[in-house]
Amino acid sequence: MSFLAELLISAMLLASSVFIVLGSLGLLRFRDFFQRLHAPTKATTIGVGCLLIASIFYHPLISGHSSPRELLITLFLFITAPI
Repeated sequence: MSFLAELLISAMLLASSVFIVLGSLGLLRFRDFFQRLHAPTKATTIGVGCLLIASIFYHPLISGHSSPRELLITLFLFITAPI
């Protein structure tokens, strides 16, 4: 695997973890029920989306062939996300 691909995958994983942690902190910080629902849904949707995009890049580089499974999961996530 090339250095650029590893860098891209690592950046997506780092962005994913940052968004998920920020969503968790938003859940702790806000006091109102609806604000507590709002912060984690946006941040976690983007965080899991970044994680799935990293998976989309990782698996073809390792196995040599791409699978539409990750793309379909990402599409389904963004269609059904409560944003």
